Amino acid sequence: MPETQRVLNVLFLCTGNSARSILAESILNSVGRAKFLGYSAGSHPIGKINAFALDWLKTNRMPTEGLRSKDWNEFARDGVPPLDLVITVCDNAAGEVCPVWPGRPMTAHWGVPDPAAVEGSDGDKRRAISETSRVLLNRMRIFVSLPLDKLDRLSLQNKLRDIGKAGA
Repeated sequence: MPETQRVLNVLFLCTGNSARSILAESILNSVGRAKFLGYSAGSHPIGKINAFALDWLKTNRMPTEGLRSKDWNEFARDGVPPLDLVITVCDNAAGEVCPVWPGRPMTAHWGVPDPAAVEGSDGDKRRAISETSRVLLNRMRIFVSLPLDKLDRLSLQNKLRDIGKAGA
């Protein structure tokens, strides 16, 4: 495991990078301050953040500055911060061939249903965003409470996989 004195860089991946991965990035940057820096990207980003996701983040006082829908290739270029962890939050992205990431990041899958795909009333869409956010927030709280300085790489990898099954 990388030295725990420095901030660990975590990339959350999804297909469209409009809701789930954006929510995960912001939530980690809120609950993991000083220990983690969250990023997000998509394999086929739609180029905008879901309005209901952005509203949830603002309502819950999560950081929104600098959030944007972006291609995961931005994180495979020279000069980007080395990634410590890459976490997929959708099943489609988990099954795709990812770029080669700088550093030697561990990977995990924390799949959650796509709230951006929910059809129906605005209330239905808000509830879907809230439920996805609740699951991600629970997982982030477990994640940031891990004793990183006491876990070897394999133990941490197993814990990350277990977190992907939590709070669903």
